[in-house]
Amino acid sequence: MQTTKRIGWIGCGVMGSSMVGHLMDAGHTVTIHTRTPASARSLLDRGAQWGETPAATAHEQDVLFSMVSMPSDVEEVYLGKSGTLAAASPPALMVDMTSSRPALARKIDEAARGRGVASLDAPVTGGDIGARNATLSILVGGSVEAFDSARPLFGLMGKTIVHQGGAGCGQQAKIANQILIASTMIGICEALIFARATGLDAAKLLESVSAGAAGSWSLANLAPRIIRGDFAPGFLIDHFVKDLGIALAECRQSGLQLPGLELAERLYRMAQDGNLGERGTHGLFLHYERGCV
Repeated sequence: MQTTKRIGWIGCGVMGSSMVGHLMDAGHTVTIHTRTPASARSLLDRGAQWGETPAATAHEQDVLFSMVSMPSDVEEVYLGKSGTLAAASPPALMVDMTSSRPALARKIDEAARGRGVASLDAPVTGGDIGARNATLSILVGGSVEAFDSARPLFGLMGKTIVHQGGAGCGQQAKIANQILIASTMIGICEALIFARATGLDAAKLLESVSAGAAGSWSLANLAPRIIRGDFAPGFLIDHFVKDLGIALAECRQSGLQLPGLELAERLYRMAQDGNLGERGTHGLFLHYERGCV
């Protein structure tokens, strides 16, 4: 039987709300901090406590999780004046689940160790569906000991939980994941545009190809949304552009040139410039539909 933990959680978007809900369902007590308290209202109504600052949210907790938007937010949450590492009595373990920069994960890990705190970078993939169904894939960087400590909690939020290596390796694995998704989504959009132009029934096409060599999570879960005209975000284009920018920066640092990634980043940035930034990643289809490529 899992021991009940005192958990701090910072950030409360669509995915984060579901993930916190799973922790509460398992009997853990949760203190939440987010920029907009209204986004946490349903969880507060269920009994979660409110933390005024990241430091207050981390104070005297067993574990602290964060899932915010941008690397600058991550840095402020952990290393800012009222950040989690400024807590008078910080938790033994802090876990950042934001898609962020590997170098920042390593910087936080070093600062955490300076306070006697273990740190993990543990971004996720699986979108709003995975968060809701607790089937996320969680890509974890940090020490084996910290990973083993966090694994029971990860198991409440995800299904595939893999230790990728030391600090920053979780973020590096997430970059590889985003590179895969970006190219896949281009293929999905172009296949559906082709189907429409040639008179194919898109739903029948998906029925045929989803179980074949072209099959993927994105094809199974996001292509049907495109066909229905549902572009509500499981993961925002704005955030995906951020991730692809991080990926390109890492490639430049490593002396790599990945032309497929460069194309995807350009197309997604154009979609963002076309006021599609708050649509889901499959909203790239709308950019194609406009003939803007």
